[in-house]
Amino acid sequence: MDQQVDVVVVGGGSTGCGVVRDLSRRGLETVLVEKGNLTHGTTGRMHGLLHSGGRYAVSDRKSARECIEENRVLRDIAGHCVEETGGLFVKRPEDSEEYFREKLEGCRACDIPAEVIDGEEARRREPYLARDVDKAIALPDAAIDPFRLCVANAADAREHGARIETHAKVTDVLVEGDEVVGVEVEHETGPGERVHREPGTTEAIRARHVVNATGAWAGNVGEMAGVDVEVRPSKGVMTVMNTRQVDTVINRCRPKGDADIVVPHETACILGTTDEEVDDPEDYPEEEWEVDLMIETLSELIPALKDARTLRSFWGVRPLYEPPGTGTEDPTDITRDYFLLDHGERDDLPGMTTIVGGKLTTYRMMAESISDHVCDLLGHDATCDTAETPLPGSENPARMDELMDEFGLRSPVARRSGQRLGSRADDVLGGVDPNPVVCECEGVTRAEVRDAIDEAGSDLNAVRLRTRASMGNCQGGFCSHRIAAELAEEYPESVVRDAEDELYQERWKGQRHALWGRQLSQAMLNHLLHATTMNRDGDPATLDNEVDFDAFDAGSEGSGTAGSGGEGSDAGTAATDGGRAADDAAADGDRAGDDAAADGDRAGDDADVDGDRTVGDPAAHGGTDGDR
Repeated sequence: MDQQVDVVVVGGGSTGCGVVRDLSRRGLETVLVEKGNLTHGTTGRMHGLLHSGGRYAVSDRKSARECIEENRVLRDIAGHCVEETGGLFVKRPEDSEEYFREKLEGCRACDIPAEVIDGEEARRREPYLARDVDKAIALPDAAIDPFRLCVANAADAREHGARIETHAKVTDVLVEGDEVVGVEVEHETGPGERVHREPGTTEAIRARHVVNATGAWAGNVGEMAGVDVEVRPSKGVMTVMNTRQVDTVINRCRPKGDADIVVPHETACILGTTDEEVDDPEDYPEEEWEVDLMIETLSELIPALKDARTLRSFWGVRPLYEPPGTGTEDPTDITRDYFLLDHGERDDLPGMTTIVGGKLTTYRMMAESISDHVCDLLGHDATCDTAETPLPGSENPARMDELMDEFGLRSPVARRSGQRLGSRADDVLGGVDPNPVVCECEGVTRAEVRDAIDEAGSDLNAVRLRTRASMGNCQGGFCSHRIAAELAEEYPESVVRDAEDELYQERWKGQRHALWGRQLSQAMLNHLLHATTMNRDGDPATLDNEVDFDAFDAGSEGSGTAGSGGEGSDAGTAATDGGRAADDAAADGDRAGDDAAADGDRAGDDADVDGDRTVGDPAAHGGTDGDR
């Protein structure tokens, strides 16, 4: 049955979640639709920096001022999503003294607190900084969890009557009489909690207004409505290291350039990034040289990175936009400001507004701006309260100290649970007994996993985003089966197995670009654990084609063996070329993780010995989801 609402918000990233929260709190009946999980697009593929504005203080002072303003707001309303790391813009001997002064003057002009410290003090704060760092500017940068942030916004919206539909792809924008009147969506597995691989349904959601908050994909939605939204997608790579080499956000103090930031995030550090314009936000090369560039260049600031283990890499696409006719050629020169496009004014097509540009740090400000606009169009008199009202989990920061005592949250595991849950810790941790640790790397307990399942259903990647389970050093090798086991009481075996497969495959995608040295050994260990103890290769007795066991043992071509993805596969031979069998398997989504290091494959030993980072073909697959 079709639904009639006030507003449909398309896009479940930070901006879309912010808009649906704002509008629902103002009393409008609102639906959010997202083709994947929340944060499926750009928001889930960023380095987790809560900007102080320092990065834009020279080139884009309007954006810098917006960043420091919203930085302060988010610390107040989303405290359980923010880690107070602080930030340093560090200068090496070869870096420009003039630019250092410009950065400092720009920060002060934008009211960004800035302190100059010498190299010795910088190394006292961060001992792994290079010995030849001259000096640094200390700024109030921070780390923010985009997954937790979006979930909290969506949860608050739902508490105020909004409907949140994930895995609901917009297939058409409904236009009647030269006016947008809603959208058509295709549910991947039907409305409600997700159950894998059931036949989907199509639904028309009619609305008084449609908000296009799809970021780099805004042009695709605009095309469905017959209007042009000329977003300029720009890709950037992020590389996740296995430990926190630094506890402060480290920026290189120099003009625009690649590989100039390290963000400590939870148990890891994230290196970034590149800035290269692409034609299609869904289809672009993920190239190995970009990963090498991150490590090699940022090792100039933090030499310990040379010997660190790389967990995974992921690519995100920035939704850059500038008014037509501006003509900027270099994407690094395009403003990071946001733009509100009223298609009634611009294209004589009322009923839809697009918001593009911006960044996660300013998501709430962007949401307030477009919500004001929509309320004006609909004649709805209501004001915004999102800058003053804490998100769920952040309502009472003082309560955290009480909870630490009440639940004995003194161990690292319990403390991390308390930090993730914020003021919800009481309800979540008090509801499960016993409450063992399910994911050791991230210290995630059964109570958190079950709480996430209550919200996300059988979608274990949504559970991962809510809890960080499987996002640590083992990348799901030691915990994905435990997480899946928590589904067993409610879901049939086939759903549980499919859910685990999907989680394991998503973890594999980002590792494909980091298979050298010790990480290759970890990937092989994960593969063997799942292939031999849990039969993730597949049982030969269940295959339709006849299995040549001699060829399987020899690793010869065309064996069609278990784990090859089915009849006619060449996994045996492909495995000997450095692990590229997994790349091929990843393309069709069929147990890519199971074929990760490939059966009988000794190519990894050679790659580990000679130290070169040439295992796999990173350009072969453009679909990495980028979730850390």
